Amino acid sequence: MSKEALKDTRISELVDRNYVHAYVLFYFGIRFYEYSELTLNEVCLQRGLKVEQVIREMESPTHLQEADLPLVSYPIDLIIEYLKHSHFLFIKHKLPYIARLVESFKANHEDFKTVERDLKIVFPLFVEDFIAHIYEEEDTLFSFIQALERAVKGRYMPGKLYYLLEKNSVHKFAMEHEAHDDEMEGIRNITKDYHLTPHAPLHVKVLYNELKGFEKSLITHARIENEILFPKAMALENKVKTAFFEKAKFN
Repeated sequence: MSKEALKDTRISELVDRNYVHAYVLFYFGIRFYEYSELTLNEVCLQRGLKVEQVIREMESPTHLQEADLPLVSYPIDLIIEYLKHSHFLFIKHKLPYIARLVESFKANHEDFKTVERDLKIVFPLFVEDFIAHIYEEEDTLFSFIQALERAVKGRYMPGKLYYLLEKNSVHKFAMEHEAHDDEMEGIRNITKDYHLTPHAPLHVKVLYNELKGFEKSLITHARIENEILFPKAMALENKVKTAFFEKAKFN
């Protein structure tokens, strides 16, 4: 579709053609469900936005692009930075957007009335639990791995390092992590695996698409931790323990 044609297309049509457009519009302050009958040009005029800039972002969205990096070859400190950046995107971008979709969800359709009611109860609880889990992971697991990194470079106080090694275990973190790997099971149950009926409202289509996409991101995130971070962290922990207790023998 040409840029001129995009300008004169109604918001509901733009979103129906590509659900990502709803996300891009959201970050320009445009809730697609509030302006569905207006054209993109009309909305931009109302909101004081440059329509060309909005179109550029719609054609090549930069929000929430996850880098496709060969993480297995990266040092562990860079992997942690990558995961922290993912946490930032989840908490500051993706979850607020999905939460707004849930909050403004008005089913107006017999097939989705129960879904609307249940999601409005369950999703805020999911977000609260998810954010608590993210911050706990950064404060415990990531902090412990960074302490191991410093220790392997000889930057540690023996008493403090001994306490950390006694108190923490990468294997234990990995076991606990497995328990959180399917955090969206309840939401999948409510939405019947994001099942859409032929006449599902546009709002439902956008919401289910975002939930499904978020779950896919979580699966990728968990795989990076399970298959790359934890093996590297265990090797690092073993290296630090061996060096520390060898040195302790001669003191």
